[in-house]
Amino acid sequence: MFKATLKTLTATTFLLASSLTFAADVDMNADINDLAIQGYDPVSYFTKLTPTKGNVNYTATYKGGIYRFITEENRDLFRSNPTKYAPQFGGFCAFGVSMDKKFDTDPLAWKIVEDKLYLNLNKNVQKKWLTDVSGYVSAANDSWGEIKNVATDDL
Repeated sequence: MFKATLKTLTATTFLLASSLTFAADVDMNADINDLAIQGYDPVSYFTKLTPTKGNVNYTATYKGGIYRFITEENRDLFRSNPTKYAPQFGGFCAFGVSMDKKFDTDPLAWKIVEDKLYLNLNKNVQKKWLTDVSGYVSAANDSWGEIKNVATDDL
């Protein structure tokens, strides 16, 4: 009886953990190896005012994504306040989210607005997004709550 109960508990724990992992994966834009923003250091956007590739020796995880940093100091800044530095909308394209879609991003198509990092699919999409940043951010904020836990392919 104890073994049967243990098997049931183990199976239930596995299923629960799997569903939690799936939910975290859905609202985070990361590659097949869970690398977020293609390895760029999210803190560098704020401190250097330019995207900079991070180093594999300085990493931190947040919402299922692995972030890389150029220095230990940047990693520690991120760890102390990840919501300040992580890109909005799980790193999905801010313009796409405003259209109820989740698109990948180009880390070089970025903008900081009101101390928040936004990424876009590419520089062409970013040009459109820049025509009404506040309107698109507002629309994306409204959409994100409804689409963040929906798989990209289901949108």
